Amino acid sequence: MTFTIYPAIDLRRGQVVRLRQGDPAAQTVFGDDPAAVARRWADQGAEWLHVVNLDGALLTSGDKPGFSEKPGLSPDHPINLRRLAEIRAATDLPIQFGGGIRTVDDVARALALGATRVVLGTVAVRQPEVVAQAVARFGAERIVVGIDARDGMVATHGWQETSALDALTVARRMADLGVLRIVFTDIARDGMLSGVNVAATAALARESGLKIIASGGVASLADIRTLAAYTDDGIEGVIIGQALYAGAIDLQKAIHVGDQQEANCHR
Repeated sequence: MTFTIYPAIDLRRGQVVRLRQGDPAAQTVFGDDPAAVARRWADQGAEWLHVVNLDGALLTSGDKPGFSEKPGLSPDHPINLRRLAEIRAATDLPIQFGGGIRTVDDVARALALGATRVVLGTVAVRQPEVVAQAVARFGAERIVVGIDARDGMVATHGWQETSALDALTVARRMADLGVLRIVFTDIARDGMLSGVNVAATAALARESGLKIIASGGVASLADIRTLAAYTDDGIEGVIIGQALYAGAIDLQKAIHVGDQQEANCHR
């Protein structure tokens, strides 16, 4: 298994932003040209991009989904979907995209606009049958489930609501539906530069049997080194956001450290 660094591009109202612990009121704007940011990460050696439609993710259970009913790309599409298409046009890197995707048709639209893999979060908890349908229609390599946990319990709707399910229960249910890969986020650490919850991430990988992409709290190259040591347990990558934008981590160095640690583990 290879270890992959995913630079995050979080989109809100078309801008590149970061939130602390998913709080919409704790936002920092890092630019209004996501395609330029994507090119920057590509130029620094990124192998994947992780793009999030925060406006879609932050919809609560009473809101309408953030996807236009019209096919193709039009001015009626939410701006973050137009940004996805712009990122696709700006780089050849594969894109992992999520946020506000609630139906199989939403998955199809995201793929049509340039996503390589689509992340299903809230719907995986609320309507797991949609995950099963998406895996059947598009294949397990194109569907990722996002499990975001606060104190061990899974949160939904951009972390604004908390379910009664723990992360391992959801992961095992997803495995039963044919899912291969999970993005696991420790909400308390997200955007805080406080270090990754490596123990919980590795345990989830081992106990679920799924491939895990870690997310939340990456603060230093030491976090990358530690995570990459668990590739045999199932951790296959990490998403880095705040640390890249704040300059705490250099992407090229992070990729090198991840590759080096992975190589050391397989000697």
